[in-house]
Amino acid sequence: MRLTRTRLCSLLVALYCLFSIYAAYHVFFGRRRRPPGATSRGSRKTAAQAKERRGRGKQSALESEEWNPWEGDEKNEQQHRIKTGLQILNKSTKEKIEHRVQIWGKAAIGLYLWEHVFEGTLAPADVTAQWREGQSVVGRTHYSFITGPAVVPGYFSIDVDNVVLVLNGREKAKIFHATQWLTYAQNLIQTQKLQHLAVVLLGDEHCDNDWIMQFLRRNGGFVDLLFITYDSPWINGADVLQWPLGVATYRKFPVVEASWSMLHDERPYICNFLGTIYENSSRQALMNILKQDGNDKLCWVSAREQWQPQETNESLKNYQDALLHSDLTLCPVGVNTECYRIYEACSFGSIPVVEDVMTAGHCGNTSSQHSAPLQLLKAMGAPFIFIKNWKELPAILEKEKTIILQEKIQRRKMLLHWYQHFKTELKWKFTKILESSFFMNNKG
Repeated sequence: MRLTRTRLCSLLVALYCLFSIYAAYHVFFGRRRRPPGATSRGSRKTAAQAKERRGRGKQSALESEEWNPWEGDEKNEQQHRIKTGLQILNKSTKEKIEHRVQIWGKAAIGLYLWEHVFEGTLAPADVTAQWREGQSVVGRTHYSFITGPAVVPGYFSIDVDNVVLVLNGREKAKIFHATQWLTYAQNLIQTQKLQHLAVVLLGDEHCDNDWIMQFLRRNGGFVDLLFITYDSPWINGADVLQWPLGVATYRKFPVVEASWSMLHDERPYICNFLGTIYENSSRQALMNILKQDGNDKLCWVSAREQWQPQETNESLKNYQDALLHSDLTLCPVGVNTECYRIYEACSFGSIPVVEDVMTAGHCGNTSSQHSAPLQLLKAMGAPFIFIKNWKELPAILEKEKTIILQEKIQRRKMLLHWYQHFKTELKWKFTKILESSFFMNNKG
């Protein structure tokens, strides 16, 4: 009996020792057995296996890193938190969206609204595409945008009740085209396929826009809101509001992203002017002044006698280079005081020197518009140099020679920040006015 007990105890001790040795082996040597693909980062075989696993999309990318007993749980937990956070964000965003508005871009100024002010994108990216579209959310309103030659009255589906129509009313042929669109929109409203319509109008440079008056709701029409370019005497802050001219998107002027060099580099030219010289205009006076005392040597100047509606790739690059490499951009009046050059200069951090005089026509012809011309820019505190006569320019150029680079850098930053703020404010004010006109009145 005693022998049996001794054997049993010896067997138990032997089993215990074997188990201890087995456990010790796994503790001290088992960690070195890594799964395929979890070896040293320098292994080419590991990289190939990791790439194959990423292609499958089912195995964890953690296997391509050095093994950590807690790393998998930590990363899985982090990924879960991120996923949960995104789900909550998406849910809250969807809950906040209360209104839907579609923008029909039938004038190039619509691209300034969408790509520059709303910072929206369009698909396809090809600017020659027949149909382009995009989406954006501002506040509680979801916007969709469509544009291109294929956007033709009666040839696309309408799945919204509220529309913003972007039109060109600058000349007779454009007005005829715009009137066709308004007639189409009127039919949609009469058949209750649309509820509300706003118009963004590239207006006449002399502010002769009487043709659209009949379409305004206050005159018995159906257009709830009119956003119009230039200093129209109709602007009242209620149903007629000023909209900026913006950049020349019809000439393919791009959305410009600020860079370190744009802000900090020394610019080789004090000023620039590339444009058309109209006979008996202030632009002729400007050219004469630039030639005095060799000022034209300090500035990038390229004048032409006839206006050209389209840019070549070379001319567009030269123009953008002039803006980028000049501290100041000279902005003489043309047919109107407001010009694309003002906004294009802001895009490159080149201070606009603006000829602050009213041009011929009916713009600003009201006692209530004391800040005209350029009342929208002035109301937003534009950090420009405003002059009444180009005879003031030589003194400005002399002062410019004394400004050190650090001061110019700060001035560029201020201009770029202002311009971004200007566009952001436009976006929110535009949305607030739409929401108030389209949706708040329906609750009454």
